Amino acid sequence: MVTRDQVRAFYGRLGSRVDWGRWYAEPAVEDLLAHAGFEDAGAVFELGCGTGRLAERLLDRHLPETASYLGVDLTPAMVGLARTRLGRFEGRAEVRLTEGDPTIDAAAGAYDRFVCTYVIELLADDEIRAVLAEAHRVLAPGGRLGIVSLRNGCTFSSRLITRAWETIHRLRPTLTGGCRPIELLDFLTERLWDVRHHDTVIRYGIPCEVVVAARME
Repeated sequence: MVTRDQVRAFYGRLGSRVDWGRWYAEPAVEDLLAHAGFEDAGAVFELGCGTGRLAERLLDRHLPETASYLGVDLTPAMVGLARTRLGRFEGRAEVRLTEGDPTIDAAAGAYDRFVCTYVIELLADDEIRAVLAEAHRVLAPGGRLGIVSLRNGCTFSSRLITRAWETIHRLRPTLTGGCRPIELLDFLTERLWDVRHHDTVIRYGIPCEVVVAARME
C-alpha cells in the first residue's frame, strides 16, 4: 500500500488533471447520482472531494438550495482547487484539509448522505472498515452511503485490465496512485447497512462498482 505522503505527492502532481479520469469514471458517477436520492438530502459529507467536481454538480443540480456540503481531502492542491471551484456556494459548502485519519469531526447523525468516489480503493482493508464505521456513526438513521470504486473484472476484457492493474499495484503501487480493484460488498456488514442499489458499470473495459446503502437503525 502507498503511504499518505505518497498519495499527497501523486495527486499534488496531477492537480486538475485528475479530472481527466472522467472518460471512464463518469458513467458510474452518473449511476450513483441517479440512485442516492440527493434531491431530498439536507447535509452531505464527501470523503476525498478532489477538485470539487462532484460537489459542484451536487450543489448546482441535485441538492436542495437549503442543503449543506462538507468535503475533505488529503492533498492541499486538491483542497485549493475545490475551494476555488465551490466559491460561489459560500455559506453552503465547506472544504477542509485532512491528515487521513478516518475519524470525522462531526456529531453522530450529523449527515444524511456520505459520499466517496474513487477514493476508498486507495485504503488498506482495515482503513476501509474504519471509514465505513465512521460513516455509519455520522449518518442519521436511514441516511445513505454512496460509494463508487474500481472493482475486479467480470468480463473477459475487464478481467485482463484489472489483472494488469493489480500486477502494477503489487509491484509499484505509486504508479496507480495507490488504487487497486476491491469488492465493496465484502466490507458492508449486513446488520449495519441495507444495500439499496448495487451495480457494475464498465467503460472502455474498466469496471467500476456502485453501491448505495442505507444506514440501519
